[in-house]
Amino acid sequence: MVTEQAIFRRAELLLGDEAMGRIAEKRVIIFGVGGVGSWCAESLIRSGIRRLTIVDSDRVSITNINRQLMATTKTVGQVKVDALKERLLTINPSAEITALQQVFTAESVSKFCLEEYDYVIDAIDSLKDKALLILMATSLPPNRGDRGGTKFFSSMGAALKLDPTRIRIAEFWKVTGDPLARALRNRFKREKVFPKRKFQCVYSDELLENKMPVDPDDKGNGTIAHITAIFGFMLAGMVLQDAVKA
Repeated sequence: MVTEQAIFRRAELLLGDEAMGRIAEKRVIIFGVGGVGSWCAESLIRSGIRRLTIVDSDRVSITNINRQLMATTKTVGQVKVDALKERLLTINPSAEITALQQVFTAESVSKFCLEEYDYVIDAIDSLKDKALLILMATSLPPNRGDRGGTKFFSSMGAALKLDPTRIRIAEFWKVTGDPLARALRNRFKREKVFPKRKFQCVYSDELLENKMPVDPDDKGNGTIAHITAIFGFMLAGMVLQDAVKA
Protein backbone atom coordinates (compact mmCIF):
# COMPACT_ATOMS: atom_id res chain seq x y z
CA MET A 1 0.00 0.00 0.00
CA VAL A 2 1.32 3.46 -0.96
CA THR A 3 1.39 5.84 2.00
CA GLU A 4 2.89 9.28 2.58
CA GLN A 5 5.16 7.73 5.18
CA ALA A 6 6.57 5.36 2.56
CA ILE A 7 6.85 8.07 -0.12
CA PHE A 8 8.92 10.36 2.09
CA ARG A 9 10.93 7.76 4.01
CA ARG A 10 14.26 8.75 2.44
CA ALA A 11 13.62 12.45 3.08
CA GLU A 12 12.68 11.62 6.67
CA LEU A 13 15.96 9.72 7.13
CA LEU A 14 17.84 12.87 6.16
CA LEU A 15 15.74 15.52 7.86
CA GLY A 16 13.97 13.77 10.75
CA ASP A 17 10.27 13.44 11.49
CA GLU A 18 9.92 16.82 13.22
CA ALA A 19 11.33 18.67 10.21
CA MET A 20 9.13 16.68 7.84
CA GLY A 21 6.15 17.68 9.97
CA ARG A 22 7.09 21.35 9.62
CA ILE A 23 7.51 20.98 5.85
CA ALA A 24 4.08 19.39 5.53
CA GLU A 25 2.46 22.33 7.32
CA LYS A 26 3.89 25.02 5.03
CA ARG A 27 1.83 26.75 2.37
CA VAL A 28 3.64 27.69 -0.85
CA ILE A 29 2.52 29.63 -3.91
CA ILE A 30 4.51 29.64 -7.17
CA PHE A 31 3.88 32.29 -9.80
CA GLY A 32 4.88 30.98 -13.22
CA VAL A 33 5.23 27.25 -13.84
CA GLY A 34 7.34 27.24 -16.98
CA GLY A 35 10.92 26.09 -17.26
CA VAL A 36 11.81 27.19 -13.72
CA GLY A 37 8.55 27.06 -11.77
CA SER A 38 7.48 23.59 -12.92
CA TRP A 39 10.69 21.96 -11.63
CA CYS A 40 10.43 23.92 -8.40
CA ALA A 41 6.89 22.61 -7.89
CA GLU A 42 7.89 18.99 -8.47
CA SER A 43 10.88 19.22 -6.14
CA LEU A 44 8.70 20.68 -3.38
CA ILE A 45 6.04 17.99 -3.72
CA ARG A 46 8.66 15.22 -3.79
CA SER A 47 10.18 16.71 -0.63
CA GLY A 48 7.01 16.72 1.46
CA ILE A 49 5.26 20.04 0.77
CA ARG A 50 1.55 19.19 0.85
CA ARG A 51 -0.14 22.56 0.27
CA LEU A 52 0.88 24.16 -2.98
CA THR A 53 -0.75 26.76 -5.22
CA ILE A 54 0.49 27.09 -8.80
CA VAL A 55 -0.33 30.14 -10.93
CA ASP A 56 0.10 30.49 -14.70
CA SER A 57 -2.23 31.61 -17.48
CA ASP A 58 -0.62 29.76 -20.40
CA ARG A 59 -1.25 26.51 -22.20
CA VAL A 60 1.47 24.02 -23.07
CA SER A 61 3.04 24.74 -26.45
CA ILE A 62 5.36 22.56 -28.49
CA THR A 63 8.28 24.92 -27.80
CA ASN A 64 7.88 24.22 -24.06
CA ILE A 65 8.80 20.56 -24.43
CA ASN A 66 12.57 21.05 -24.30
CA ARG A 67 12.54 22.42 -20.72
CA GLN A 68 9.16 22.41 -18.93
CA LEU A 69 8.37 19.48 -16.70
CA MET A 70 4.77 18.79 -17.70
CA ALA A 71 5.27 19.64 -21.37
CA THR A 72 5.20 16.55 -23.60
CA THR A 73 3.80 15.74 -27.01
CA LYS A 74 0.70 14.48 -25.18
CA THR A 75 0.08 17.65 -23.17
CA VAL A 76 0.45 20.26 -25.93
CA GLY A 77 -2.62 22.50 -25.79
CA GLN A 78 -3.47 21.69 -22.19
CA VAL A 79 -3.62 24.37 -19.50
CA LYS A 80 -0.16 24.35 -17.89
CA VAL A 81 -1.29 24.42 -14.28
CA ASP A 82 -3.79 21.62 -14.90
CA ALA A 83 -1.22 19.40 -16.62
CA LEU A 84 1.28 20.05 -13.83
CA LYS A 85 -1.28 19.43 -11.09
CA GLU A 86 -2.18 16.08 -12.66
CA ARG A 87 1.47 15.03 -12.62
CA LEU A 88 2.10 16.24 -9.07
CA LEU A 89 -0.89 14.28 -7.77
CA THR A 90 0.62 11.09 -9.18
CA ILE A 91 3.58 11.74 -6.88
CA ASN A 92 1.54 12.44 -3.76
CA PRO A 93 -2.23 11.92 -4.20
CA SER A 94 -2.81 13.42 -0.74
CA ALA A 95 -1.26 16.78 -1.63
CA GLU A 96 -3.56 19.80 -1.68
CA ILE A 97 -2.72 21.45 -4.99
CA THR A 98 -4.59 24.52 -6.20
CA ALA A 99 -4.16 25.27 -9.91
CA LEU A 100 -4.99 28.83 -10.97
CA GLN A 101 -5.01 29.70 -14.67
CA GLN A 102 -4.48 33.38 -14.04
CA VAL A 103 -2.00 36.21 -14.56
CA PHE A 104 -0.58 38.14 -11.62
CA THR A 105 -1.27 41.79 -12.49
CA ALA A 106 -2.26 45.00 -10.76
CA GLU A 107 -5.88 44.11 -11.53
CA SER A 108 -5.71 40.58 -10.12
CA VAL A 109 -3.36 41.01 -7.17
CA SER A 110 -6.15 41.08 -4.57
CA LYS A 111 -7.29 37.58 -5.61
CA PHE A 112 -4.15 35.85 -4.33
CA CYS A 113 -4.06 36.73 -0.59
CA LEU A 114 -0.27 36.48 -0.42
CA GLU A 115 -0.27 36.92 3.34
CA GLU A 116 -1.85 33.48 3.73
CA TYR A 117 1.30 31.75 2.42
CA ASP A 118 4.52 30.86 4.19
CA TYR A 119 6.48 31.11 0.94
CA VAL A 120 5.93 33.11 -2.24
CA ILE A 121 8.03 31.97 -5.21
CA ASP A 122 8.51 34.24 -8.23
CA ALA A 123 9.19 32.55 -11.57
CA ILE A 124 7.42 35.18 -13.69
CA ASP A 125 8.79 36.23 -17.10
CA SER A 126 6.94 39.53 -17.58
CA LEU A 127 9.01 42.45 -16.29
CA LYS A 128 5.99 44.52 -15.24
CA ASP A 129 4.23 41.69 -13.42
CA LYS A 130 7.47 40.46 -11.84
CA ALA A 131 8.21 43.93 -10.49
CA LEU A 132 4.73 44.13 -9.02
CA LEU A 133 5.04 40.75 -7.32
CA ILE A 134 8.39 41.74 -5.84
CA LEU A 135 6.91 44.93 -4.42
CA MET A 136 3.84 43.18 -3.03
CA ALA A 137 5.65 40.18 -1.57
CA THR A 138 8.39 42.23 0.09
CA SER A 139 5.77 44.43 1.73
CA LEU A 140 4.56 41.43 3.74
CA PRO A 141 6.20 40.95 7.16
CA PRO A 142 8.75 38.10 7.10
CA ASN A 143 8.07 37.39 10.77
CA ARG A 144 4.65 37.29 12.43
CA GLY A 145 4.67 35.56 15.78
CA ASP A 146 4.62 31.76 15.83
CA ARG A 147 3.65 31.48 12.18
CA GLY A 148 6.89 32.99 10.94
CA GLY A 149 5.52 35.39 8.34
CA THR A 150 5.91 35.17 4.56
CA LYS A 151 9.26 34.48 2.90
CA PHE A 152 9.90 35.47 -0.71
CA PHE A 153 12.33 33.97 -3.22
CA SER A 154 12.77 35.00 -6.86
CA SER A 155 14.24 33.62 -10.08
CA MET A 156 16.09 35.92 -12.41
CA GLY A 157 16.56 35.07 -16.10
CA ALA A 158 17.36 31.45 -17.00
CA ALA A 159 17.56 31.92 -20.78
CA LEU A 160 20.81 32.11 -22.76
CA LYS A 161 22.70 30.01 -20.20
CA LEU A 162 24.56 26.72 -20.54
CA ASP A 163 27.09 26.43 -17.70
CA PRO A 164 25.44 25.07 -14.51
CA THR A 165 28.45 26.00 -12.37
CA ARG A 166 27.68 29.69 -12.81
CA ILE A 167 24.25 29.50 -11.17
CA ARG A 168 24.25 31.35 -7.85
CA ILE A 169 22.08 32.71 -5.06
CA ALA A 170 22.43 36.32 -3.97
CA GLU A 171 20.44 39.18 -2.48
CA PHE A 172 18.62 41.05 -5.26
CA TRP A 173 20.73 44.22 -5.15
CA LYS A 174 23.93 42.14 -5.28
CA VAL A 175 22.98 40.09 -8.36
CA THR A 176 25.54 40.74 -11.11
CA GLY A 177 25.60 40.04 -14.84
CA ASP A 178 21.87 39.37 -15.14
CA PRO A 179 19.91 41.58 -17.59
CA LEU A 180 16.56 40.88 -15.91
CA ALA A 181 17.81 41.94 -12.49
CA ARG A 182 19.32 45.05 -14.05
CA ALA A 183 16.05 45.90 -15.81
CA LEU A 184 14.12 45.46 -12.56
CA ARG A 185 16.50 47.67 -10.61
CA ASN A 186 16.31 50.34 -13.30
CA ARG A 187 12.52 50.18 -13.21
CA PHE A 188 12.43 50.59 -9.44
CA LYS A 189 14.83 53.54 -9.60
CA ARG A 190 12.94 55.19 -12.44
CA GLU A 191 9.59 54.86 -10.67
CA LYS A 192 11.12 55.62 -7.24
CA VAL A 193 9.34 52.64 -5.72
CA PHE A 194 11.51 50.01 -4.10
CA PRO A 195 11.15 46.57 -2.46
CA LYS A 196 10.44 47.00 1.25
CA ARG A 197 13.01 44.42 2.31
CA LYS A 198 15.87 42.36 0.96
CA PHE A 199 15.21 39.03 -0.77
CA GLN A 200 17.24 36.19 -2.23
CA CYS A 201 17.42 35.41 -5.96
CA VAL A 202 18.65 32.55 -8.11
CA TYR A 203 20.66 33.84 -11.06
CA SER A 204 23.56 33.19 -13.42
CA ASP A 205 26.06 35.76 -14.67
CA GLU A 206 26.50 33.84 -17.92
CA LEU A 207 24.99 35.46 -21.01
CA LEU A 208 25.24 33.74 -24.37
CA GLU A 209 23.70 34.76 -27.69
CA ASN A 210 21.11 33.04 -29.81
CA LYS A 211 22.81 31.25 -32.70
CA MET A 212 19.63 31.16 -34.76
CA PRO A 213 17.15 33.92 -35.61
CA VAL A 214 14.39 34.34 -33.03
CA ASP A 215 10.96 33.26 -34.27
CA PRO A 216 8.86 36.48 -34.44
CA ASP A 217 5.78 34.49 -33.37
CA ASP A 218 7.54 33.05 -30.32
CA LYS A 219 9.99 35.81 -29.34
CA GLY A 220 11.63 33.64 -26.71
CA ASN A 221 15.38 33.32 -26.24
CA GLY A 222 17.24 30.03 -26.31
CA THR A 223 16.90 27.86 -23.20
CA ILE A 224 17.95 24.40 -22.11
CA ALA A 225 16.43 22.01 -19.58
CA HIS A 226 19.29 21.50 -17.14
CA ILE A 227 19.62 25.25 -16.52
CA THR A 228 15.94 25.97 -15.95
CA ALA A 229 15.63 22.85 -13.79
CA ILE A 230 18.58 23.85 -11.60
CA PHE A 231 17.06 27.29 -11.11
CA GLY A 232 13.83 25.61 -10.02
CA PHE A 233 15.58 23.10 -7.76
CA MET A 234 17.54 25.89 -6.08
CA LEU A 235 14.35 27.78 -5.34
CA ALA A 236 12.87 24.63 -3.84
CA GLY A 237 16.04 24.12 -1.81
CA MET A 238 15.76 27.63 -0.39
CA VAL A 239 12.22 26.88 0.78
CA LEU A 240 13.20 23.55 2.35
CA GLN A 241 16.28 24.89 4.09
CA ASP A 242 14.18 27.59 5.67
CA ALA A 243 11.28 25.28 6.52
CA VAL A 244 13.40 22.74 8.42
CA LYS A 245 14.74 25.37 10.82
CA ALA A 246 13.54 24.82 14.35
